[in-house]
Amino acid sequence: MTDWYARCAYDPEVKQRFHTAARARLRRLATTLRFPLGSFDLRSNLGGIAVSGEITRHHDDVYIQVCQRASGAPRVRPEAGPRTGFSGILIRTCQGRRDYTGGGNHLAPLRLLDDAPALAAQVRAVMATKTSALSAIPSLRSPPARHH
Repeated sequence: MTDWYARCAYDPEVKQRFHTAARARLRRLATTLRFPLGSFDLRSNLGGIAVSGEITRHHDDVYIQVCQRASGAPRVRPEAGPRTGFSGILIRTCQGRRDYTGGGNHLAPLRLLDDAPALAAQVRAVMATKTSALSAIPSLRSPPARHH
């Protein structure tokens, strides 16, 4: 089992293992979510020596990114958010694979990479926020039935 919280910064071997394992887990996640081939990209950016870099699964409707902070990953601190060095999984809706800002950030702990069904449930919940937001827009709702 992968130690998702082993510090990647300044250790190229640990970083390579982190990226290899995260890519494998994100491929498994795509299978669990039944994403059709061709509906997503899988990218890995090693970044510089002082960071973990990030591994990204960019689907047509959801953006999933895995990373850890350089100063040692906290076990679980999703409330801290990415600006304060959150280590984990960022999940947000998007409007296609050229959308890099997408919807609001939803954070999950790295340990969920070892539990594909639980991570898939988190991703589905985030994707449902996109569906419910779209259905709230009046122009996208079905027109009312006409009674004659």
